[in-house]
Amino acid sequence: MPEGKPAYQRCVQLDDENRCQLFGLPERPAVCVTYAASVEICGDTNEYAFVQLEALEKATRP
Repeated sequence: MPEGKPAYQRCVQLDDENRCQLFGLPERPAVCVTYAASVEICGDTNEYAFVQLEALEKATRP
C-alpha cells in the first residue's frame, strides 16, 4: 500500500488467516516491522484484537 493503509481498511498483505504475506521480507513497511504486539491490544483472539484496533483507530482519527 504505497500511500499507507487508511483506517478501517484491511491491509492488502493479509492472507485469509490474517497473517502478513510480507513478514520477514525487506518490502515489509517499517511501521509493521516496528509494531510490538501486546496482550493488552491483541489479546488471544482475532476478534478481541479487531475490537481493540478499531477503538484505537477511532481514538486517533483526525
